[in-house]
Amino acid sequence: MVGSGGWQGKRLWSAADTVGHMTKWEYATVPLLVHATKQILDTWGEDGWELVQVVPGPNNPEQLVAYLKREKSA
Repeated sequence: MVGSGGWQGKRLWSAADTVGHMTKWEYATVPLLVHATKQILDTWGEDGWELVQVVPGPNNPEQLVAYLKREKSA
């Protein structure tokens, strides 16, 4: 029998175990300058932002846009 946590034999966790705590995130979109990409990402990273994805800009595929996230402060 598969337990509610997805492991056979023993129940490791269930959705009910995590009720009451949900991580809340804030997001940022940042244009990346090709000649300063590392510096830009390092600066945001020092402030606790995590890179999620880099995509081409909407108006110019040569321009890159970074999507970042970090956990919201309480």
